[in-house]
This record gives sequence, C-alpha cells and structure tokens, in this order.
Amino acid sequence: MMYSAMRRLVAGIALCLLAGAAQAALAPAMLQPLAGDDPDARVAAVAAIGALGTPEAVAVLRALKEDALYMMPDGQVAILVPPAAAPAGAAAIVVNNRLRAAIEAALSGMDLLAPEPAQRLAAARALLGQEASSGQLVLVQRALKTEQDGQVRAALQLLLALASLQAPQAAERAAAVRRVGELGGSAQRAPLQAMLETASTEPDATVRLAVTDALKVIDARQARTELVGNLFYGVSLASVLLLAALGLAITFGLMGIINMAHGELLMIGAYTTYLVQSLFRHYLPQALDLYLLAALPAAFAVAALVGMALERTVIRWLYGRPLETLLATSGISLVLMQAVRTLFGAQNVEVANPAWMSGGVTVLGSLVLPCNRIAIIVFAVLVTAGVWLLLNSTRLGLFVRAVMQNRRMAGCVGVPTGRIDMLTFGLGSGIAGLGGVALSQLGNVGPDLGQSYIIDSFMVVVLGGVGQMSGTVLAALGLGEANKLLEPVAGAVLAKIAILAFIIIFIQRRPQGLFAVKGRSVE
Repeated sequence: MMYSAMRRLVAGIALCLLAGAAQAALAPAMLQPLAGDDPDARVAAVAAIGALGTPEAVAVLRALKEDALYMMPDGQVAILVPPAAAPAGAAAIVVNNRLRAAIEAALSGMDLLAPEPAQRLAAARALLGQEASSGQLVLVQRALKTEQDGQVRAALQLLLALASLQAPQAAERAAAVRRVGELGGSAQRAPLQAMLETASTEPDATVRLAVTDALKVIDARQARTELVGNLFYGVSLASVLLLAALGLAITFGLMGIINMAHGELLMIGAYTTYLVQSLFRHYLPQALDLYLLAALPAAFAVAALVGMALERTVIRWLYGRPLETLLATSGISLVLMQAVRTLFGAQNVEVANPAWMSGGVTVLGSLVLPCNRIAIIVFAVLVTAGVWLLLNSTRLGLFVRAVMQNRRMAGCVGVPTGRIDMLTFGLGSGIAGLGGVALSQLGNVGPDLGQSYIIDSFMVVVLGGVGQMSGTVLAALGLGEANKLLEPVAGAVLAKIAILAFIIIFIQRRPQGLFAVKGRSVE
C-alpha cells in the first residue's frame, strides 16, 4: 500500500512536469534518451532540453545534476522530490563527468534568458570563454531577439560572430571577422590569428585580409584601453599620495619639521579602521557596511591626538633644529611600529571593503575600474577641498597662514603661535589618519604600512613647494601618472629611479619647487 501511495505521488509529479512541458515541447520522447545507454544520445538530449530555455527544462536539468531524476517502472521520467524515497523498480539516472559537463553548459546557456541583466551578461561572458554548442547558439539567437541591454547585446553578437568564423561561405566568414574586430578584445585574437597560420586554414584571400584588418582594430582598441586604465590607476595612486602628503605639507610648511613618523600616523589611521570594523562585527553586525563612516572621524581623532601629544612632548623643543627633529621623529617612528606589533602582532590584519565599495565599473567593454579606488579618488578630492576651506575660510586657517608667513609678527599681534603649532600638527596628523583609512581599503594593514609611503610623501611635498597645497596636488598627480605610465615600459623599479632622478634635477634648477612660499621674512 505504501508503494502504491508513493507511486501515485511520483506519478503525479511526473504528470505535472510533463503537462507543463507540453507547452514548451518538452515531450516524453525528449526525456527518454537520458535513461539510455548511448552517451552521445544522452548528451544530445541534454543539449536539446537546454535549447528550450523554459522553466520546465531548467527543472529537469537541475534535477538531473542533483541526481533527483528517475526512470519509473512504467517508462516515464520523473523528478523525485526529497524526502520521498524512490519506489520499488524506479532507477536513478546516473550522471557521469561528460554528461555533467553538458548539463553545466546547458544551464549556463539558459542563464542568457534570466530576468536580471547582470546574470545574462555573466552567462554571455562565460560562453565567450568556451566553444558554444549548437544548443547554446540557439539560445543566443533567441535571447538576442529580445535583449535590450547594450552590453549583453554586444556579448551575444560577439558569440554569434565567433561561431560564424567557420561558416562555409567566404562572405559570411569575412562578415563574422569584421564583427569580431568591432566587438572583440585581446581574448578574441587567438581564433583570428589561427585563421592566418596557413593558407589551408583560410584559403580565401579576402577573408585573410579582413582578419589582418580586424587584428589591427583589436590591437588599437586594446592600446587605448590600456592607456585609459593606466591614466585611471595613475589618478588613483595620486589620490593616495595626496592623502599621505597633504598633512606633511602643512606641518613641514608651517614648522619646518622633518617628520619621519608621518608614515606611522597613516598606520595608526589604518589600525583605527581595523578596530572600528571589529567593533561593528561584534556589536553591530547588521550595520557592518557602515563601519567606514564611523572609522573616518575615529581615525582623524586618534591620529590627531597622537600628533598633538608628540608635538607637546618632543617636537616643540626642537623647532629650528631640523637634524635633531629628523633623528627624534625617526626614533618615534620605531617606537610606534613596535607598539603596534606589541598590541596587534607582527602579522598583517585584514580590513574588508564594505559591500558598496566592492566590485567595479566596466568601461570600454573590458576595462574594470574598482569601486574602492573610485571611492578613494572622490574621498581625496573631498578632503583636499575641506582642508582648503579650513585654511582659507576659518579663523584657524587665518592664524596658520599668518604664522607660516611671519611667525614673529604673528606673535606680536596676539596670535598664540604655540597653540597654533600644536593644532596645526594635530590637523596634519589627522589628515594622515584619514589617509590610513583610504590605504586600509586597498590592501592588508601591517606595522610597516607607513614605511611604504613616507619617501613618496616627502617627494610630493618637495616637488610641489613646501607648504603649498596647490603644488602638493599637482605634484601628487604628476608623480602618480608618471609612475603608472612608466611602469609598463621600464618596470616598477626603473620607473621609481627615473622619477627620483627627475626630482633631483628639478630641485637643483628650482629649489623652491613648483610654487614658492609667499612670506615677508626669511627665518
């Protein structure tokens, strides 16, 4: 009796499945080869079912993939829904590696008809990396008729063009080659290049000429894409250098302090970001994506307090003695690094990007601009604008500019130069903390983080002109772009050497940097 009840359950599932499939031409004859012994027929049946692209076809292929498709005693094929056990006489349809690969290919092709454009685009790009089967090409043609998204349409058209490279007619092959040249990238060079290997590979001279022209078009497009990518990454590097050097430009320009511990202030900002992230994970996991908004003021405050403490305890006694400040801040740098190693360990810690900073934006067909770098560029612009407004539109900024131009005269008219020194050093340190937040989004955070940027920061400040914000911005942009444009040609090490040599020659010719300091006296 249990067997008959189970049989009725499974038979009902089969009838429902086949009734819905009848509208999409999913007939029992199409399912029968799946339970047969002919491997080629089974693969062909999977391709035929996948070409339908219907929800019923998806259900059958997923059940076959998950070993839930059974051949019933009466010869019908049915999906057995867990936790129901297979009735007596029902045989599971065995899936081997070859059939599993065919199922995966069919399912990926059926994603071309998915409701979400991102899923359709991912499916089309996945098919570009493999040789599409005839069933998948049927789905490509079907999807192209109704596709409205521009990126997905281009990918589908490229798929059809690649499939037509082996067409019997020379005119059709030539048209396909030109289409591949218009839509393809470096990944499509191989099939085109293969057509030029021997005359027997492509006997038609017109097609061979079209292949040569298509390769030139692809190479030119790839060169433009690489140039745009290098320019973007140059701006990204410039934004990082600007955040690292902006605070140094303020403190160095105002007080003449050679602060070798400035890199460790970046590190403090990065570790503060790590601590805020850890607190959010423990106490506010539902708001984890917002941790970065809390980390910004926290990093600024912590780094600023550390900077003001250093200025009040050590640096204030060394004004006018640059060599002593260099040695003292070098020692402070070592102390801060060892303190971080003691508190957090010598190993790097991971700071994850929030969900809204993950992924990237695709431009020019194949160039992906990471969202975290785009966000850091925008952040650097906002920080620079905020510092400019602070220095030019507030009372503190007025005092800072007065002390920078003529410290003695500013003191004579009542400006508290000592307090301004402390607040300015704290401001520069806080900006370094904000730079540490940005750096934490680009890689792991470790005790040696600041050492990677201190030399570059000084080069930006010296090249731009001591204490000059506009010069600092231009110098950061120039050094960032020069690094990224020279690296593909000369390599990372030679690019650094070339830039350093340029800065040395430039400073010899123009010691004040790009912009000279405006002042009424030289102290």
